[in-house]
Amino acid sequence: MIIGVPKEIKNNENRVAVTPAGVAEFKKNGHTVYIQSQAGAGSGFSDEEYIKAGASILPTIEEVYAIAEMICKVKEPIASEYPLIKENQLLFTYFHFASSEELTHAMIERKSICLAYETVEKTDRSLPLLVPMSEVAGRMAIQEGAKYLEKPMGGRGILLGGVAGVKPANVLVLGGGIVGTQSAKMAAGLGANVTIMDVSLPRLRYLEDVMPANVDTVMSNEYNIREAIKLSDLIIGAVLIPGAKAPHLITREMLKEMRAGTVLVDVAVDQGGCIETCKPTTHENPTFEIDGIVHYCVANMPGAVPYTSTLALTNATLPYAIQLANKGWEKACRENEELAKGLNVVSGEVVYKGVSDAWGLPLSDVKKWL
Repeated sequence: MIIGVPKEIKNNENRVAVTPAGVAEFKKNGHTVYIQSQAGAGSGFSDEEYIKAGASILPTIEEVYAIAEMICKVKEPIASEYPLIKENQLLFTYFHFASSEELTHAMIERKSICLAYETVEKTDRSLPLLVPMSEVAGRMAIQEGAKYLEKPMGGRGILLGGVAGVKPANVLVLGGGIVGTQSAKMAAGLGANVTIMDVSLPRLRYLEDVMPANVDTVMSNEYNIREAIKLSDLIIGAVLIPGAKAPHLITREMLKEMRAGTVLVDVAVDQGGCIETCKPTTHENPTFEIDGIVHYCVANMPGAVPYTSTLALTNATLPYAIQLANKGWEKACRENEELAKGLNVVSGEVVYKGVSDAWGLPLSDVKKWL
């Protein structure tokens, strides 16, 4: 198969979908890999390293899309890429269709095969291609939150861990999944008082067992959230419903119950966000203020630490990409239910329920292609 890896062009997105090590694996399996010039530069990989691994370098994104049967990316295509996508071309990347109607309709119109990292799902319902970036984003949420709690950044001017004789900050984490668990661990490690909320009692029992003493577990409901936000300095939104829009757990009118300078970090913003007032921002302009509350809503947080993120992501994606290249997407999805669940849009038809529900589009049965 011919694999194409374009350079990511989303604002401040420095990750790359295939490393030189990945190229070597594709070559070992008999495939041809084309990398857009400088695609790996942001993650610390030079064109020379790709050539040494067996890839061919193409100067433009147009050439990569034109020659490739499978496109491997990190983030969803943006508007300037839509016309480059060919009918029946396989795109293997993060899509987050439920947060963008424009993207959904564009991919339907292009009649491409859209296999989304975020909905590839194991039998235990875990999301193997979302986990590595969730780990990075969860840890970064605290790193960024701590920074924006500083007064010059618009925050309350509070040190996350406090010092002797001064109480530490109160951190509220909404959601006890991968993102929430990593956030709570990081915040606790820095010495903050942490409360983590989830709707699952078994999950809360697990967190109670593994978290340090400065982490409290609380059942997530509107009353408990309203009480907790009054005393919180940093609030992390870490709620995910696979492939669907995140629910709004914090509404606009709840902001007035918070203290001025409170920082909100909505990690779920690329799935619509679990904080109503959050709208996607970029690493260039990461924050905005509403009612004195600082909102940090960068949709591609791991893009700021591309070396770590690229290696963590490609460790997880490469085995699946090799299967797709070796067998073709139909056979690979037929033989691997995990990959089949990654199919969101196929030849102009929506085949994933979360996307169909988000935009009121007809749902087709994926089995007719498999």
